[in-house]
Amino acid sequence: MTRDEIRTAVVEEVSAIAPDADLAALDPSADMREAIDLDSMDVLNLLIALHKRLGIDIPEEDAGQLVTLGGAVDYLAARAG
Repeated sequence: MTRDEIRTAVVEEVSAIAPDADLAALDPSADMREAIDLDSMDVLNLLIALHKRLGIDIPEEDAGQLVTLGGAVDYLAARAG
């Protein structure tokens, strides 16, 4: 799986959780919790959705590494095998 495919998956899953968010304008280093108003349940739902979609185990304690778009792509790419 390429980084572009992972980025697309992350953007699509975030869009499903926050459909009104303008992800095209989102800075890859911006904290999504603040930039698009994701709460802790939204982040947990994102982890679950990404696990189901990509088949990558994401321990809840690693959630902090996936709160930026860039961080999420880096984290998932490193574990995609």
